Amino acid sequence: MTETLTRPLILIGCGKMGGAMLNGWLESDIAAGGVYVVDPMGGGPFKGRAGVTVVAGADEVPDDLNPEVIVLAVKPQQMDALLADYRRFTGPSCLFVSIAAGKTIGYFEKHLGADAAIVRAMPNTPAAIGQGITVACPNGNAEEGQVALAERLLRAVGEAASVTDEALIDAVTALSGGGPAYTFLLMECMAKAGAAAGLPEDLAARLALVTVAGAGQLALASDEPPAKLRENVTSPGGTTLEALKVLMRDGDGLPDLMVEAIAAATRRSKELGG
Repeated sequence: MTETLTRPLILIGCGKMGGAMLNGWLESDIAAGGVYVVDPMGGGPFKGRAGVTVVAGADEVPDDLNPEVIVLAVKPQQMDALLADYRRFTGPSCLFVSIAAGKTIGYFEKHLGADAAIVRAMPNTPAAIGQGITVACPNGNAEEGQVALAERLLRAVGEAASVTDEALIDAVTALSGGGPAYTFLLMECMAKAGAAAGLPEDLAARLALVTVAGAGQLALASDEPPAKLRENVTSPGGTTLEALKVLMRDGDGLPDLMVEAIAAATRRSKELGG
Protein backbone atom coordinates (compact mmCIF):
# COMPACT_ATOMS: atom_id res chain seq x y z
CA MET A 1 0.00 0.00 0.00
CA THR A 2 1.33 3.45 -0.90
CA GLU A 3 0.93 6.62 1.15
CA THR A 4 -1.66 7.94 -1.31
CA LEU A 5 -5.09 6.38 -1.53
CA THR A 6 -6.01 4.90 -4.88
CA ARG A 7 -9.32 3.49 -3.62
CA PRO A 8 -12.12 5.35 -1.82
CA LEU A 9 -11.94 6.59 1.75
CA ILE A 10 -15.07 6.55 3.89
CA LEU A 11 -15.34 9.28 6.53
CA ILE A 12 -18.04 8.55 9.09
CA GLY A 13 -18.90 11.80 10.84
CA CYS A 14 -18.14 15.24 9.50
CA GLY A 15 -18.18 17.43 12.61
CA LYS A 16 -15.40 19.78 13.61
CA MET A 17 -12.68 17.13 13.79
CA GLY A 18 -13.87 15.06 10.85
CA GLY A 19 -14.38 18.19 8.77
CA ALA A 20 -10.92 19.49 9.62
CA MET A 21 -9.37 16.20 8.57
CA LEU A 22 -11.35 16.09 5.34
CA ASN A 23 -10.28 19.62 4.47
CA GLY A 24 -6.65 18.62 5.00
CA TRP A 25 -7.03 15.55 2.82
CA LEU A 26 -8.59 17.51 -0.01
CA GLU A 27 -5.86 20.14 0.12
CA SER A 28 -3.09 17.54 0.11
CA ASP A 29 -4.63 15.33 -2.60
CA ILE A 30 -3.97 12.23 -0.47
CA ALA A 31 -7.52 10.97 -1.10
CA ALA A 32 -7.08 10.54 -4.84
CA GLY A 33 -9.53 7.63 -4.83
CA GLY A 34 -12.37 9.86 -3.65
CA VAL A 35 -14.12 10.30 -0.32
CA TYR A 36 -17.53 9.07 0.80
CA VAL A 37 -18.77 11.20 3.70
CA VAL A 38 -21.44 9.58 5.85
CA ASP A 39 -23.17 12.46 7.59
CA PRO A 40 -26.89 12.73 8.32
CA MET A 41 -26.44 16.52 8.59
CA GLY A 42 -25.56 16.80 4.90
CA GLY A 43 -21.79 17.19 4.89
CA GLY A 44 -21.77 20.95 5.43
CA PRO A 45 -19.46 22.85 3.06
CA PHE A 46 -18.12 19.65 1.52
CA LYS A 47 -21.28 18.73 -0.33
CA GLY A 48 -20.61 19.22 -4.01
CA ARG A 49 -16.82 19.35 -3.65
CA ALA A 50 -14.88 17.51 -6.34
CA GLY A 51 -14.08 13.97 -5.28
CA VAL A 52 -16.54 14.04 -2.37
CA THR A 53 -19.78 12.06 -2.20
CA VAL A 54 -22.03 12.84 0.76
CA VAL A 55 -24.57 10.27 1.95
CA ALA A 56 -26.88 10.29 4.95
CA GLY A 57 -26.26 6.77 6.21
CA ALA A 58 -24.49 3.45 5.78
CA ASP A 59 -27.30 2.06 3.63
CA GLU A 60 -26.29 4.54 0.91
CA VAL A 61 -22.70 3.26 0.79
CA PRO A 62 -22.45 0.69 -2.03
CA ASP A 63 -21.44 -2.82 -1.01
CA ASP A 64 -18.95 -2.96 -3.87
CA LEU A 65 -17.22 0.33 -2.96
CA ASN A 66 -14.04 -1.49 -1.77
CA PRO A 67 -12.75 1.30 0.53
CA GLU A 68 -9.06 1.53 1.35
CA VAL A 69 -9.62 3.34 4.66
CA ILE A 70 -12.65 3.93 6.87
CA VAL A 71 -12.21 6.79 9.36
CA LEU A 72 -14.51 6.69 12.37
CA ALA A 73 -14.98 10.30 13.48
CA VAL A 74 -18.20 10.12 15.48
CA LYS A 75 -18.72 10.52 19.22
CA PRO A 76 -17.84 7.42 21.28
CA GLN A 77 -21.44 6.98 22.42
CA GLN A 78 -22.58 6.73 18.78
CA MET A 79 -20.14 3.96 17.88
CA ASP A 80 -22.17 0.93 19.00
CA ALA A 81 -25.05 1.77 16.69
CA LEU A 82 -23.03 2.06 13.49
CA LEU A 83 -20.15 -0.43 13.50
CA ALA A 84 -22.26 -3.42 12.44
CA ASP A 85 -23.08 -1.59 9.20
CA TYR A 86 -19.42 -1.43 8.21
CA ARG A 87 -18.28 -4.91 9.22
CA ARG A 88 -18.98 -5.95 5.61
CA PHE A 89 -15.80 -4.10 4.62
CA THR A 90 -13.55 -5.87 7.13
CA GLY A 91 -10.58 -7.53 5.47
CA PRO A 92 -6.82 -7.14 5.07
CA SER A 93 -7.15 -4.48 2.37
CA CYS A 94 -9.37 -2.11 4.41
CA LEU A 95 -7.96 -0.11 7.32
CA PHE A 96 -10.21 1.26 10.06
CA VAL A 97 -8.96 4.42 11.80
CA SER A 98 -10.77 5.59 14.93
CA ILE A 99 -10.40 8.97 16.61
CA ALA A 100 -13.02 8.22 19.27
CA ALA A 101 -11.82 8.72 22.84
CA GLY A 102 -11.93 5.72 25.14
CA LYS A 103 -12.78 3.11 22.50
CA THR A 104 -10.07 0.45 22.58
CA ILE A 105 -8.64 -1.70 19.82
CA GLY A 106 -10.25 -4.68 21.53
CA TYR A 107 -13.62 -2.96 21.34
CA PHE A 108 -13.28 -2.50 17.58
CA GLU A 109 -12.02 -6.05 17.04
CA LYS A 110 -15.10 -7.29 18.90
CA HIS A 111 -17.47 -5.33 16.66
CA LEU A 112 -15.59 -5.49 13.34
CA GLY A 113 -13.98 -8.93 13.63
CA ALA A 114 -10.71 -10.24 14.98
CA ASP A 115 -9.08 -9.92 11.55
CA ALA A 116 -9.87 -6.20 11.15
CA ALA A 117 -6.92 -3.88 10.53
CA ILE A 118 -7.31 -1.05 13.04
CA VAL A 119 -5.47 2.11 14.04
CA ARG A 120 -6.65 3.83 17.20
CA ALA A 121 -5.76 7.53 17.27
CA MET A 122 -6.08 10.40 19.73
CA PRO A 123 -6.05 13.89 18.17
CA ASN A 124 -6.66 17.20 19.92
CA THR A 125 -8.82 20.20 19.09
CA PRO A 126 -6.14 22.45 17.49
CA ALA A 127 -6.48 20.01 14.59
CA ALA A 128 -9.43 22.21 13.60
CA ILE A 129 -6.91 24.83 12.41
CA GLY A 130 -4.27 22.37 11.23
CA GLN A 131 -2.20 22.78 14.42
CA GLY A 132 -3.07 19.55 16.21
CA ILE A 133 -1.00 16.59 17.29
CA THR A 134 -2.26 13.03 17.07
CA VAL A 135 -0.81 9.83 18.48
CA ALA A 136 -1.81 6.55 16.85
CA CYS A 137 -1.56 2.90 17.86
CA PRO A 138 -2.12 0.05 15.35
CA ASN A 139 -3.28 -3.46 16.06
CA GLY A 140 -1.40 -6.52 14.83
CA ASN A 141 -3.45 -6.77 11.64
CA ALA A 142 -2.42 -3.33 10.34
CA GLU A 143 0.43 -3.66 7.89
CA GLU A 144 3.39 -1.29 7.86
CA GLY A 145 2.12 0.51 4.78
CA GLN A 146 -1.32 0.93 6.33
CA VAL A 147 0.20 2.44 9.48
CA ALA A 148 2.22 4.87 7.35
CA LEU A 149 -0.90 5.81 5.43
CA ALA A 150 -2.85 6.40 8.65
CA GLU A 151 -0.09 8.70 9.92
CA ARG A 152 -0.16 10.66 6.67
CA LEU A 153 -3.93 11.07 6.95
CA LEU A 154 -3.50 12.31 10.52
CA ARG A 155 -0.69 14.70 9.53
CA ALA A 156 -3.21 16.53 7.38
CA VAL A 157 -4.31 18.33 10.58
CA GLY A 158 -0.94 18.75 12.30
CA GLU A 159 1.77 16.50 13.66
CA ALA A 160 1.44 12.76 14.13
CA ALA A 161 3.31 10.15 16.12
CA SER A 162 2.75 6.49 16.93
CA VAL A 163 3.12 4.09 19.84
CA THR A 164 3.00 0.31 19.91
CA ASP A 165 1.69 0.03 23.47
CA GLU A 166 -2.00 0.90 23.46
CA ALA A 167 -1.95 1.57 27.21
CA LEU A 168 0.01 4.75 26.45
CA ILE A 169 -3.00 6.21 24.65
CA ASP A 170 -4.56 6.90 28.06
CA ALA A 171 -1.61 9.13 28.98
CA VAL A 172 -1.75 10.74 25.53
CA THR A 173 -5.44 11.48 26.11
CA ALA A 174 -4.58 13.06 29.44
CA LEU A 175 -1.67 15.15 28.16
CA SER A 176 -2.36 16.31 24.61
CA GLY A 177 -6.06 15.42 24.36
CA GLY A 178 -6.92 17.52 27.40
CA GLY A 179 -3.95 19.85 27.03
CA PRO A 180 -5.82 22.58 25.14
CA ALA A 181 -8.27 22.87 28.06
CA TYR A 182 -5.39 23.24 30.52
CA THR A 183 -3.88 25.94 28.34
CA PHE A 184 -7.18 27.79 28.08
CA LEU A 185 -7.46 27.62 31.86
CA LEU A 186 -3.99 29.15 32.13
CA MET A 187 -5.16 32.00 29.90
CA GLU A 188 -8.24 32.48 32.09
CA CYS A 189 -6.19 32.54 35.28
CA MET A 190 -3.61 34.96 33.88
CA ALA A 191 -6.35 37.30 32.65
CA LYS A 192 -8.17 37.27 36.02
CA ALA A 193 -4.90 37.85 37.87
CA GLY A 194 -4.08 40.75 35.57
CA ALA A 195 -7.50 42.28 36.18
CA ALA A 196 -7.01 41.79 39.93
CA ALA A 197 -3.74 43.71 39.61
CA GLY A 198 -5.62 46.66 38.12
CA LEU A 199 -5.60 46.08 34.36
CA PRO A 200 -8.80 46.60 32.35
CA GLU A 201 -10.40 43.19 31.86
CA ASP A 202 -10.30 43.28 28.06
CA LEU A 203 -6.64 44.26 28.01
CA ALA A 204 -5.75 41.60 30.59
CA ALA A 205 -7.56 38.96 28.54
CA ARG A 206 -5.77 40.00 25.35
CA LEU A 207 -2.38 40.08 27.06
CA ALA A 208 -2.93 36.57 28.41
CA LEU A 209 -4.13 35.13 25.10
CA VAL A 210 -1.38 36.59 22.92
CA THR A 211 1.33 35.88 25.49
CA VAL A 212 0.44 32.18 25.77
CA ALA A 213 0.03 31.80 22.00
CA GLY A 214 3.29 33.63 21.32
CA ALA A 215 5.21 31.65 23.91
CA GLY A 216 4.01 28.43 22.29
CA GLN A 217 5.16 29.58 18.86
CA LEU A 218 8.50 30.66 20.31
CA ALA A 219 8.97 27.24 21.91
CA LEU A 220 8.13 25.50 18.63
CA ALA A 221 10.60 27.65 16.72
CA SER A 222 13.41 27.23 19.24
CA ASP A 223 15.96 24.43 19.53
CA GLU A 224 16.07 24.94 23.29
CA PRO A 225 13.80 23.03 25.72
CA PRO A 226 11.06 24.91 27.59
CA ALA A 227 13.07 24.81 30.82
CA LYS A 228 15.90 26.75 29.15
CA LEU A 229 13.48 29.21 27.59
CA ARG A 230 11.98 29.79 31.03
CA GLU A 231 15.43 30.45 32.46
CA ASN A 232 16.17 32.88 29.63
CA VAL A 233 13.34 35.20 30.68
CA THR A 234 13.94 34.88 34.41
CA SER A 235 16.36 37.53 35.60
CA PRO A 236 17.99 37.08 39.04
CA GLY A 237 16.13 39.18 41.55
CA GLY A 238 13.52 40.20 38.96
CA THR A 239 9.75 40.18 38.82
CA THR A 240 9.41 36.91 36.91
CA LEU A 241 11.46 35.08 39.51
CA GLU A 242 9.11 36.23 42.26
CA ALA A 243 6.13 34.85 40.36
CA LEU A 244 7.89 31.56 39.64
CA LYS A 245 8.69 31.12 43.33
CA VAL A 246 4.93 30.90 43.87
CA LEU A 247 4.13 28.82 40.79
CA MET A 248 6.93 26.31 41.43
CA ARG A 249 6.43 26.03 45.17
CA ASP A 250 6.96 22.51 46.54
CA GLY A 251 3.79 20.58 47.28
CA ASP A 252 1.17 22.95 45.91
CA GLY A 253 2.89 24.56 42.93
CA LEU A 254 2.10 24.13 39.24
CA PRO A 255 4.54 21.21 38.63
CA ASP A 256 2.94 19.08 41.36
CA LEU A 257 -0.58 20.08 40.36
CA MET A 258 0.09 19.17 36.73
CA VAL A 259 1.42 15.73 37.64
CA GLU A 260 -1.69 15.16 39.76
CA ALA A 261 -3.98 16.44 37.00
CA ILE A 262 -2.45 14.27 34.25
CA ALA A 263 -2.59 11.23 36.54
CA ALA A 264 -6.28 11.88 37.26
CA ALA A 265 -7.10 12.26 33.56
CA THR A 266 -5.13 9.10 32.72
CA ARG A 267 -7.10 7.12 35.30
CA ARG A 268 -10.38 8.41 33.89
CA SER A 269 -9.35 7.51 30.35
CA LYS A 270 -8.69 3.95 31.49
CA GLU A 271 -12.08 3.82 33.19
CA LEU A 272 -13.84 5.02 30.05
CA GLY A 273 -12.04 2.37 28.04
CA GLY A 274 -13.38 -0.34 30.30
